Amino acid sequence: MKGSVIDVKPVSLAYGRISLNIMVPDRAVFIEPKSLAGLPDEKMAVQKALRQPTGTPPLKDMVNPKDTVAIVISDMTRPTPNHKLVPWLLEELSHVPKENFVIINGLGSHRDNTKEELIQMLGQEVVNTVRVINHNAFESEELVLVGKNSYGSDVYLNKTYVNCSFKIVTGFIEPHFFAGFSGGPKGICPGIAGISTIQDFHNAEMIGDKNSTWGVIEGNIVQDAATQNCLMAKPDFMLNVTLNGKKEITGVFAGELIAAHRIGCAFVKDHAMYPVDQLFDIVITTNSGYPLDQNLYQTVKGLSAAAQVVKEGGAILSCSECSDGVPAHGNYAKILKMKNTPQELLTMISNPEFRIFDQWQVQAQALIQSKADCYLYSSLDPQTVREAKLIPVVSPCEAITELLEKMPGASVAVLPLGPLTIPYVK
Repeated sequence: MKGSVIDVKPVSLAYGRISLNIMVPDRAVFIEPKSLAGLPDEKMAVQKALRQPTGTPPLKDMVNPKDTVAIVISDMTRPTPNHKLVPWLLEELSHVPKENFVIINGLGSHRDNTKEELIQMLGQEVVNTVRVINHNAFESEELVLVGKNSYGSDVYLNKTYVNCSFKIVTGFIEPHFFAGFSGGPKGICPGIAGISTIQDFHNAEMIGDKNSTWGVIEGNIVQDAATQNCLMAKPDFMLNVTLNGKKEITGVFAGELIAAHRIGCAFVKDHAMYPVDQLFDIVITTNSGYPLDQNLYQTVKGLSAAAQVVKEGGAILSCSECSDGVPAHGNYAKILKMKNTPQELLTMISNPEFRIFDQWQVQAQALIQSKADCYLYSSLDPQTVREAKLIPVVSPCEAITELLEKMPGASVAVLPLGPLTIPYVK
């Protein structure tokens, strides 16, 4: 570290499709998930879960050859191994004609995935032989009203999904900065919900609630809304997995939606929630590499993980490639430019009359920036980073050196895998 007289050591950070090697102070505390090896035979583990599920009969016994079967998957911004899970599901249900299946890409409010991306996600054979559709949250003709939840929200879901006689939701479980944990009900809401439902689900009150945070299920109104919305057209079967830093499957959770998801969440909490003794002056984080760090919108998750253990007035340095830009799709970048400071953004968003999709991500980011200075090392140009109210960084090592010069003796924490590990003060 140029100009530094402190002892340093190397660290490898997840960044894009490769690793980013930097130097950090020798005293830095490393916050990583418990080391879990990938399952020795992933296919066998999935088959066992499908045949011995939690709370339901074996999947094969539940599906009639005449059923129309929807398989909901997560989109390109998630590392769910769709290319493994979907073919294994189709193989298990080989008694059902291929033309009876539809795979629904649960985009929420994200952009459509291209055919090339769908092939990357699912494999050429699946895309060639099974109907695959991108969910469109903005097209009313593709949605159907399934009910109203206890928060007063009209719940619109994908019409194709609702009309299928057998429904399967897939996904992976990790800590989530609003809903406590991903997977389970979130595959349906926001995955295949209408935009007005997504906006209600992510409104300022929901996101600002003290229990709408990492690792919390009970009392989490975001998780509760997702669950209520999902149960109005409940999946007949859930298949979720957990992953390690190498994106290998470490656990398989299948069967009845709520029961199987809760078991998966408990497994994740035991391995991915990391207790620490103190808050830190400087926290260095990532967004766990590709695909999670492919845009700035998703990068907020890594910032949020770091914010759990940064001191008020401290600094967060995020290393997130953002190969897909801000992105161009959606209102995230537009909203960030509407005000000059994070606090002004929060005031604007908290006004019930302000209602634009993607405001939830800006709200989460602004809350973090109200607590700490946020620096970003990425492939984005510096002006784009500044317009997002973040501080652009050319060299992570130089940025760390400058921060340590401003804060002599500063305590430092490093999250090499970003939001795959969620720290909390004991």
